[in-house]
Amino acid sequence: MRWSAGFTLLLLMPMACAQTTSSNTVVEVGPKTVLPAPNKQTIPTVNIAPAVGWPAGSMPTAAAGLRVQAFATGLDHPRWLYVLPNGDVLVAETNAPPKPGEKGGFKAWVMKRTMKKAGSAVPSANRIRLLRDADGDGVAELQQVFLANLMSPFGMALIGDQLYIANADAIVRVPYQSGQTSIAATPVKVADLPGGPINHHWTKSLVASADGTHLYAGIGSNSNVGENGLQNETDRAAILEVDVATGQHRVFASGLRNPVGLAWQPGTKALWVVVNERDEIGDQLVPDYLTRVREGAFYGWPYSYYGQHVDARVKPQDPAKVAQAIAPDYALGAHVAALVLTFSQARGFPATYANGAFIGLHGSWNRAKPVGYKVVFVPFASGQPDGMPIDVLTGFLDKDGNARGRPVGVAFDQHGALLVADDVGNTLWRVSSAP
Repeated sequence: MRWSAGFTLLLLMPMACAQTTSSNTVVEVGPKTVLPAPNKQTIPTVNIAPAVGWPAGSMPTAAAGLRVQAFATGLDHPRWLYVLPNGDVLVAETNAPPKPGEKGGFKAWVMKRTMKKAGSAVPSANRIRLLRDADGDGVAELQQVFLANLMSPFGMALIGDQLYIANADAIVRVPYQSGQTSIAATPVKVADLPGGPINHHWTKSLVASADGTHLYAGIGSNSNVGENGLQNETDRAAILEVDVATGQHRVFASGLRNPVGLAWQPGTKALWVVVNERDEIGDQLVPDYLTRVREGAFYGWPYSYYGQHVDARVKPQDPAKVAQAIAPDYALGAHVAALVLTFSQARGFPATYANGAFIGLHGSWNRAKPVGYKVVFVPFASGQPDGMPIDVLTGFLDKDGNARGRPVGVAFDQHGALLVADDVGNTLWRVSSAP
């Protein structure tokens, strides 16, 4: 076994352009990658930063020209954020649902212990909380349970006077009037989503089309590389387009192992996504990525990664599908766990951040040296990612490798400040321009 300042355990287990190299020259971040040859890990690395929370008086470190403050504390595993038109902030306080179909055994036992150490094994509060900063001082003086008794809620989207919520197994809706601080109405089901009994990737992201006629839901796979059977992957590893009026859905794009964050790009109106890629073929494979979602496109999972790099673990292979696989636009680094993104707004931040995407990197659990655990900014030029990521909010790991927090959801508030959900620190951080 290998132990580190965090928690390392060895588990026993039977962008356009990406090149593969057997040398030490590897580029796993940026618009052009040079990937190493795969190293199938019979004993894959599990290395999680133990969750310890924030000591009194401490907080993350904001980049130069920015400042950070606690917008709300004492939350219960906050994940996805949604800012309503009147400025109220909705926070999904949520965690994984029951998974009665999940395989048992030694690997599952170790993973449960690992997730507990990471702060990810807490019961799901199954609710949405409303936060309101009425006086504009950057601190929410009102914290109110907005909607309770949900099923591991994650994505949210408001269309007219209806609020849509992506539970772990279905999209539901409730009526909403501006200024409401709670909703007692029983949610009405709009459409089923792939759920249990395995529900390996349970988070369901959600965005609405500009005209309000469709919802787009990000659905993760039921496995790492199809080992639970492709019959359990129907409508998974995909982005589904749901007709709001009828609840009917179709696959909008596929081959995306875990497409968690979805956002519309200003100006182009293109849909972008951040995706968690597969594990257990090395520390530097496979990079999580940011990409524009092309309608009808196939991105490789499970047969290949980063375009047409074949994953030999998947049997039987499908050469015709591999030939269709397209490479994503931008690599964020292997195992960083990119969860949510939001695009720049025209006000409130220094010019450095005027054009690009802010992304919450939740942090690795299976890489020898931890990566992620921060919020980054990916600059754009001419509608495409351009250049290397810029650290926006860091300090989530302490000097001993413990996780004081882990960033998830990111969203801009009504004043142009960036809100960051921290599901280990149970805090919503607010990043704004320094005075």
